[in-house]
Amino acid sequence: MGLSTLVFGFVRRHWGAYAASALMLIGVAALTVWVPRKIGNMIDGMAARTMSQDQLLAEIAQLIAIGVAIYVLRVNWRMRLYAAAYQLGLELRARFYARLSNQGASFFQQQRTGDLMALATNDIDAIEMAAGEAMLAGFDGTLTLVMVLGIMMLGVDLRLSLVALLPFPLMAYAFWRISSHIHSASSDSLNRFAALNNHVQESLSGVRTLRALGLEQRSAARFGELAGQAADASDAVQKWEAAYEPAFGLTLTAAGVLTLGLGGYLVWHNELTIGALTSFTMYLGQLIWPMFAAGWVLSLIGRGRAALARLQPMLDAPLSIDDHGTLEQIAPGPLALRGVGYAYPNQDAAALKDVSLTLAPGQTLGLVGPTGAGKSTLLRVLLRQLTAQHGEATWGGHPLDAYALATLRGAQSWVPQEPFLFSATLAENIALARPDATRAEIEQAATMAAIHDDITRFPQGYDTPVGERGITLSGGQRQRVAIARALLADSALLLLDDALSAVDTGTETRILGHLQTLRRQRPGRSVIIASHRLSAVAGADLIVVLREGRVSESGTHDQLVALGGWYAAQWRYQQLEASLDAS
Repeated sequence: MGLSTLVFGFVRRHWGAYAASALMLIGVAALTVWVPRKIGNMIDGMAARTMSQDQLLAEIAQLIAIGVAIYVLRVNWRMRLYAAAYQLGLELRARFYARLSNQGASFFQQQRTGDLMALATNDIDAIEMAAGEAMLAGFDGTLTLVMVLGIMMLGVDLRLSLVALLPFPLMAYAFWRISSHIHSASSDSLNRFAALNNHVQESLSGVRTLRALGLEQRSAARFGELAGQAADASDAVQKWEAAYEPAFGLTLTAAGVLTLGLGGYLVWHNELTIGALTSFTMYLGQLIWPMFAAGWVLSLIGRGRAALARLQPMLDAPLSIDDHGTLEQIAPGPLALRGVGYAYPNQDAAALKDVSLTLAPGQTLGLVGPTGAGKSTLLRVLLRQLTAQHGEATWGGHPLDAYALATLRGAQSWVPQEPFLFSATLAENIALARPDATRAEIEQAATMAAIHDDITRFPQGYDTPVGERGITLSGGQRQRVAIARALLADSALLLLDDALSAVDTGTETRILGHLQTLRRQRPGRSVIIASHRLSAVAGADLIVVLREGRVSESGTHDQLVALGGWYAAQWRYQQLEASLDAS
């Protein structure tokens, strides 16, 4: 979709605001072009001494009234038109955000956060300007040009008009060349700004790592380099935009010289009055705005085209997870995988191979295995962040993709190893899924997650801001806040993806004990725990060992220890390690 299609489609949907603005602009243009003709008549009347003092004062009063009317009309059409243009920016941002919100993890693995932020700010601003500023400047400039030229030719003198227009084709050619350069320069400027945005976002997110490695100076130098490139790119755009003014300035100067030459000749031979020449000169001055508007419109359109060329692929990008499900309530029944397989793009080995298992309502499933065995991938399939390429995953007898995504994910609470906390208070982060939760409910969830005591030690307690991404908290505290958030959500399925890796064994035991209590309080709630620490899954109803994407062992803790395979060896090793740490 091109910029013109987008803008005119928006204009059709908001035709009322644009029509009202157009009517007011017509009024402004009509009054504006009337002024030089009126002044010319006043000059001729005074030169011929046919205008009395009272008539002169009346004419001046009319000019003042015209000026006030022009002011009122300009204010009103700007308010209406800019309000409509801002609505386009709002619609585009809402559409862009909705598209991003529905994309899966694979989409964001190919995109950079800073670039997406630049699209939502700078690029949409450029498109918004094309729909507002460019539309009004184009309409106003065109209308003024047509009316001024009409009066110059039909109301003043056709000969002067034709001579004055001789330099204009050269100006049109110059504008065409300049606008093509602006489009190219604007595209480069937006890309440079996105690169700068990416660096700033990554640097602030990883500020602790930069400080730990002593890379502040290197990061600052890179920032300076990117900022300089962005500034140079913006400067290139401004230089090309600045070329418009000399182009129409030279055109007007040439037109003025030609007008005065021929006009003086005509006045000298009594073929034109001084008042008419004055009016024509004033009309020629009024052509400054249409020419300036033409340059400004071309500049804004060039920026808007470059911005839309960057934004459109994001709006048109297919959803990495299709949301065609129609079921809006989770059916009671087991969660089952039958021959599930999945391979990441550009990876030779599959992450999951023929995985089959069944989890009855109210049971706890433990997922263990070496690093890279496929535990997190399996959870992402259940979350529908990934779609199984082979086999089938069902819940309550229905395939997962039969459920609407909002329904499926509303029935699941997921705690990843690196949880995300928002720049809000501890209470707000815990109550994220249930903003209407009472303070007592929040504190109960925090107690279950073994974080309540830590929170009460903060000076502001539950009202303590956690900072960007929870930067003021330790890794273990962030994990426990995320667990409290998941417990408060009270979903039918709780998924813990190595979410206890940053807590000590004593805290882990307390949290697991609380989970057992919750299971008894809500019998139908299922839990899946993926962990490297086998003590986290020892009490599970079923433990599945994944190795190279396949189920290599399954059973209860006692059965797997008795089996003498990978699980038994890892259990003995971790128990020995724990006893050595205790001593």
